[in-house]
Amino acid sequence: MLRVGVMVSGGGTNLQAILDAMENETVTNAEVEVVISNNPGAYALERAKNHGIEAVCLSPKSFESREAFNEAFLKKVDEYDLDLIVLAGFLVTIPPAMIQKYRNKIINIHPSLIPAFCGVGYYGLKVHEAALKRGVKLTGATVHFVDEGMDSGPIILQKAVEVLPGDTPEILQRRVMEEAEWKLLPQAIHMIANKKL
Repeated sequence: MLRVGVMVSGGGTNLQAILDAMENETVTNAEVEVVISNNPGAYALERAKNHGIEAVCLSPKSFESREAFNEAFLKKVDEYDLDLIVLAGFLVTIPPAMIQKYRNKIINIHPSLIPAFCGVGYYGLKVHEAALKRGVKLTGATVHFVDEGMDSGPIILQKAVEVLPGDTPEILQRRVMEEAEWKLLPQAIHMIANKKL
């Protein structure tokens, strides 16, 4: 059984997609052991509690330095003996020591077709604003392994989503979630859990 930890900063819709996929057995041989958020107000923590999963908040703001946070964060993650760390809208930079320790065991979902609209400053609605501003006809989402760069690790899965006339960043964000993110992230976990990757 793959022991999974999910890191989130917000509402946790990707987390919900993972939990739903585990419940309906679209994802097999995997179980979420812990949900960790940097945001005490993240609804994702409630989602975790509602599913009987340990919910932990660890905020960089509670520490005197980023180094102290990074150390505490890695120590907390280590407690769960995780096989896979899933970044599902986690807006905290993963410490280099964690990337080294969990090499090829950390995956991230990004709301574009990498290498488009990714890297520093591209997260959340900003990605969709940039896609609309550029006038692309296709956007989508990417699941990739996390390395020391920003959105630069090896790509696992991608799915294209059509940009429609009249799209706003919010409408496009919702379509990318529904058509790509909520499908790709569970699929990647299932592939890893069942050694299809």
